[in-house]
Amino acid sequence: MILRILGVWFLIGAMVALTIDGTKSLASGEGQWILTPIGEHWFKLHAPSLNSSQAAIERHVNPLLWDPIVVSLLQVPTWVFFGVLGLLLYWLGRKRRQLDVFEN
Repeated sequence: MILRILGVWFLIGAMVALTIDGTKSLASGEGQWILTPIGEHWFKLHAPSLNSSQAAIERHVNPLLWDPIVVSLLQVPTWVFFGVLGLLLYWLGRKRRQLDVFEN
């Protein structure tokens, strides 16, 4: 049940991020869609934690994990990242179908 609740919260976050991007797109007046990557949001919210995460991953895990993998994830639009994560958590927390298995 906790996974479903977290999934719903992440889906709500995805809708909020999509609304913010849509509002920015309409306000720009250029007629193009603005997609804000999750790394930009993280940098605006708390840049020191982003920098310390990079240092910790490069020092304690593997430097190759940061540059090709985490950097690619930080370039994904925020609403896509939260939407996929929310759907995954909701799916993992779903109620399983009860199977009636009888042994003869």
